[in-house]
Amino acid sequence: MSPPSSALDGARSDLVVYFSGSRWDGPPGHDRHMVEALSRFRPVLFVEPPVSALTRLKRPELGGLLDQPRLRVLGPRLAHLVTPVVPGYSRPGLHRLVPLIVRRATRQAVDRLYGSASREPVAAVISSRFEDSGSALPARRRLFYATDDLVAGAEMLGLPRNRLLREEARSLHRADTVAVVSTAIQERYARNGVVAELIPNGCRPDVYADVDEAPVPAGVALTGPVVGLLGHINDRIDLSLLEAVADTGSSMLIVGPVAPGYHAERFAAFTERPNVCWVGPKPYVEMPSFLRLIDVGLTPYADNAFNRASFPLKTLEYLAAGRGVVATPLPAITWLGTDLVSTASTPAEFAARVQAALAVPRTEELAARRRAFAREHGWDRRAERLAELLEVGAA
Repeated sequence: MSPPSSALDGARSDLVVYFSGSRWDGPPGHDRHMVEALSRFRPVLFVEPPVSALTRLKRPELGGLLDQPRLRVLGPRLAHLVTPVVPGYSRPGLHRLVPLIVRRATRQAVDRLYGSASREPVAAVISSRFEDSGSALPARRRLFYATDDLVAGAEMLGLPRNRLLREEARSLHRADTVAVVSTAIQERYARNGVVAELIPNGCRPDVYADVDEAPVPAGVALTGPVVGLLGHINDRIDLSLLEAVADTGSSMLIVGPVAPGYHAERFAAFTERPNVCWVGPKPYVEMPSFLRLIDVGLTPYADNAFNRASFPLKTLEYLAAGRGVVATPLPAITWLGTDLVSTASTPAEFAARVQAALAVPRTEELAARRRAFAREHGWDRRAERLAELLEVGAA
């Protein structure tokens, strides 16, 4: 591990170590957005999920993680740590080695950031992962943050449900405080006697403030109006909903990586339609350009327990760009409590809702109302609440 070019602002006792369940690179997920916002309040070390040599084969877009310095300082209050581990680390037996490796690497990284080894507690350890990665660091506060219901998604994720249940129980027991991203997870924990604070996903209104002046992306030739889907394309997405919308003849833009094995032949045939344009994964900084082309954003999640416990980022991002939204009726959409998002369950209903949304003129007044609603759910507000939780019971 190479030493960083400079240390973080703030003392070791101010540091928050955040064990992320999602990657820093690629389409930004909950953990990256939250950490960037949280770094306004405290210095943060973002600990990347483990990476192995097989990562280059399974996810080539992440292969560069093994080429970059293990520890990087990304800003005055933000650092990033990559931890290489053995291939096949999620298999039974090997999975027990991962926390040991991550704990050692994290301890070394904190020592490097602050110039010497110390047993002085950091401000907090936050983890959205089940494994016990943070116990090697003394901390004044330990917070477990359930950003997805991994137990509900065990089958979809290809992980053993009973093992996840045991690991989740240990994570909840170790934590001083528990936060969750959705009411569905909050309610499941409450049934087991666990009190959890609801801190949902948010959005970055500033990123989309000038979306209508963003550069027009090359390689997209669609006749307006255009519906769009931005984000990961995987088993969480109900392809039948997208097909029903495309069957109406509406132009559709899809931006994001597709998971290996996701309805391979069917998705390929879908993207060959003349009214469908899939541009693959694009950098986050280019998202305003693609949102400029979209009139209505789609959140077409499949109806399963994992999705019902989720809080899709894209819904608020569409609103932050002043766009209309049609989504499946997840509890997260109900929690938002707004008529700015139309919902439908079946393919026919979903397609009809999209057509109705496209028929609504995007006036300045309506776009402003959507943006104002999104600002109420900005990441800065979410991070401020998380920072408050870290102070509870602190010495």
